[in-house]
Amino acid sequence: MTDVQIGLTGIGILLVLIAMRVPIAIALFSVPFVGIYAMFGWRPAFGALKVIPFDFAASWELSSIPMFLLMGYLAYHSGITAGLFEAARVWLARLPGGLAVASIFGASGFAAVTGSSVATAAAMGRIAVPEMLRHGYDPRLATGTVAAAGTIGALIPPSILLILYGIIAEVPINKLFLGGVGVGLLSAAAYVILVVGWATLKPEVAPRSHEQHTMRERLSELRKVSPALLLAFLVFGGLFAGLFTPTEAGAVGAAMCALIAAAQRKLTWHNFSTSVAEAFATTSALLLIVIGANLLARFVTLSGVDSYISDVITSMSSSSYLFLAGVVVVYLILGMFLEPTGAMIITLPIVLPVASTLGVNELWFGIFIAKLLEVGMITPPIGLNVFVLNGIVGRGITLGQIFRGASRFVAVDMAVLLLITLVPAFVLFLPGLLN
Repeated sequence: MTDVQIGLTGIGILLVLIAMRVPIAIALFSVPFVGIYAMFGWRPAFGALKVIPFDFAASWELSSIPMFLLMGYLAYHSGITAGLFEAARVWLARLPGGLAVASIFGASGFAAVTGSSVATAAAMGRIAVPEMLRHGYDPRLATGTVAAAGTIGALIPPSILLILYGIIAEVPINKLFLGGVGVGLLSAAAYVILVVGWATLKPEVAPRSHEQHTMRERLSELRKVSPALLLAFLVFGGLFAGLFTPTEAGAVGAAMCALIAAAQRKLTWHNFSTSVAEAFATTSALLLIVIGANLLARFVTLSGVDSYISDVITSMSSSSYLFLAGVVVVYLILGMFLEPTGAMIITLPIVLPVASTLGVNELWFGIFIAKLLEVGMITPPIGLNVFVLNGIVGRGITLGQIFRGASRFVAVDMAVLLLITLVPAFVLFLPGLLN
């Protein structure tokens, strides 16, 4: 077998292992090791297994991941983000589908602190869905909105997906964050338009609220969420103002979050220890997957598969739009079976060289992929946000109902992807301000 044939066979075996539910990290370590052995022998294979994990794990930029995770877990367990939905509800409840709109804004605020799609969906599922059901909202609208709103967590900083993409693709993380802000806000606006239109055309799915709130009550709710707003302002304001780097921003955020929680007397030993343990566990799992992906990238490069696939695609068509259409199809299929981090890590060594050959802007491509991967969080058969919501809500609401509710948001997501493809400025305008 030629090196390219070995590389293609290895990728095929990797997909089979994943389909057999072999843990992604194990598959990512074993396939490149065996593939490099088949091409060059034992010594290079063990050399790659020894050198690549160390070189990548020693990257200073990786330290931002556990710190941002710790910030998010601290904010969640200490209740700093608890009032976001209530504040949005008081201000927006009288709109058509106002409670659903409030859940979108609440999710956006929560995402700006935690950066986790699943955590955002879980938090809003506990808070917003019962409130909407109590007011007579259709379960499809209530759960579909929250499942979709959770996906904003992968776009609004601090997004772990964007951090990993920036490290692997060597794209400035602060510029990725700014691009994510633009598309995250665009997605939130598109969701709001969908909800308001749905509730206007079918008022029975979202009965109008007749609650009256004074300006004093509204301002009081804003004061309750001021700690979360202050945290987001300090961390990301300082980051984009150049006071500290993206790597330092995670540590600053975690420290600020702990100080704010302590000042509110919400930082208990239990909250702190739980947050640290969860941050360690999540970081460990992510590092194993990402290190395995680096081994895969080296295997793909050594075998020449990246150049082979790039040559095949460019010989068939030099159109970047056709390439992006193929990426959409592949990622939607992968998103049905894999969580976003795993799907991105497995495919980046293959799609990045092709995108570069076709002249696709790597910063724009990272936001495009992050948005596309999050669509998989609400598509059957394994939409993680949907399963999280189903486990939290219960109350006779079926997976089918949640998927049907989320399907409308999938259509909106595809429209957003088309829009940022036709108008890249939605992604690139804010990062361009840093130049």
